[in-house]
Amino acid sequence: MECVVDSSVAAKLLVTELFSKQAAALFTLLQADPPARFYVPDLLYIECANILWKHVRRFGLPQADARQSLLDLSTLPLITVSTKALMTAALDVGLAYQLAAYDACYVVLADSLNIPLVTADEIMVRKLAQTAFDVRWIGSWPPVVLK
Repeated sequence: MECVVDSSVAAKLLVTELFSKQAAALFTLLQADPPARFYVPDLLYIECANILWKHVRRFGLPQADARQSLLDLSTLPLITVSTKALMTAALDVGLAYQLAAYDACYVVLADSLNIPLVTADEIMVRKLAQTAFDVRWIGSWPPVVLK
């Protein structure tokens, strides 16, 4: 089983919010036999750090908890792809579908690998619903049958 997961899904492992249980269930597939393969652009890590920064600043998440969450994230066996390889296509997709370039990186990565993108971003799902991009919403659990 293979897919791209975006930061909106990974963040649900780090802080408890709507669809955290579904994200946790998805990530348990990394321990299946055979294990799932989840691909991410390298920007996922800094996006998750920013999400934790917001939770520390706005919601009082202890800094030590934020640091531990990042350490936990860094130990997941995610297959990381450089955004350098995705940036031009991400700009094109972002402009064509009114997505931020960093969101479009996930779309481009999934499309280039011919695998689904799993996201918690409902706006992205709606924007790409009538396209050839295979985008699955975590709220439609399971968001798969994944490849």
